[in-house]
Amino acid sequence: MKLQRIYQRLAVTCLALIPLTALGQNDIRARDLGIPFGGSPGPLNSITDVAGVTVGHKTLIAGNGPLEVGVGPVRTGVTVIHPRGKVYDPVFAGWYALNGNGEMTGTTWIEESGFLEGPVVITNTHSVGVARDATIAWQYENNLFDPLPDDPEVFWSLPVVAETYDGDLNDINGFHVTKAHVIEALESATVGSVQEGAVGGGTGMICHQFKCGIGTASRVLDIFGQKYTLGVLVQANHGTREALTIAGVPVGAEITDLMPEFRPNDRSTGSIIVVVATDAPLLPHHLKRVARRVPIGISRVGGYGSNGSGDIFIAFSTANPGAATRTRSFAAKMLPNEEMSPLFLATAEATEEAIVNALVAAETMVGVNGNTVHELPHDRLVELMKKYNRSR
Repeated sequence: MKLQRIYQRLAVTCLALIPLTALGQNDIRARDLGIPFGGSPGPLNSITDVAGVTVGHKTLIAGNGPLEVGVGPVRTGVTVIHPRGKVYDPVFAGWYALNGNGEMTGTTWIEESGFLEGPVVITNTHSVGVARDATIAWQYENNLFDPLPDDPEVFWSLPVVAETYDGDLNDINGFHVTKAHVIEALESATVGSVQEGAVGGGTGMICHQFKCGIGTASRVLDIFGQKYTLGVLVQANHGTREALTIAGVPVGAEITDLMPEFRPNDRSTGSIIVVVATDAPLLPHHLKRVARRVPIGISRVGGYGSNGSGDIFIAFSTANPGAATRTRSFAAKMLPNEEMSPLFLATAEATEEAIVNALVAAETMVGVNGNTVHELPHDRLVELMKKYNRSR
């Protein structure tokens, strides 16, 4: 047993040396396959097209064979989104749950205060606690907080940590995500292209009964002659095969094989976490309205908020820097309600594409007890797009 644990730790430590394609994800995206989507994407078609937003992953993959709790196999990780990079400057935010069989900590304070005061962290269901505690420690150690004016020693934090369940592929009760892993994800977050598929918090996730995980997309829009960007990142772990629809094509009805190979059972529903970022000047009530449009994009791909699903969404705006001042009034800029519709459409479009990107990027994975989840076959998807005259 002791040797097994040593080998397990070595496997996780050496993870950074493994090619990305060996981690259950690749660099092909939905548009590379000719899948048509509405709207105009940003340069990277990513949440990081919103200036200042950074994303980091820590991926944990180790071991094969029968489940041994505390040893493995391990198929899990952490994903982090910083609204303004690694600085303390809270952003206006709003959140919404379509179905609440899941967790996103810190949302009651967002509802009350209107601010997101740090990063959004996403992991597996049983690692929310360690991720929350690690985030608090990291914020404190890096002085990423604003003390009370009359007591500079006071520090408190209510981090936002969300989850989806990866126990069909991962030793979820082995608690393999550690404080060090969370801090590594927090520290490694960068601008630029975002890895998609079976990486970070999305490592062990399943979507519409295909391998899935992290996906992202963005839209650029014009309001009052001003260009704004809206980006979405999803951790997708939801949906049934028969409902899967891509660009209007009934993919799930056409690809009825390649179902998950689970013993003893096959769970076909789960959860989805969605993070929406924009540089448009929106206040918390606007951002709640944006978050409530996320389900439109999910439904385009066939998600419907099943009873067992935790469908929880958060939206934030990087406009109005410095708004969270404790010592003076602040004049915030905002768009009128009459100009919100383009943002609603962009949210639906980017959410839809982000989910499909997660499906396209992820590769077949074998997890605990030999449980196998197959990738969405690109060649068959392309043929279906042609069959239904939906190729771009």
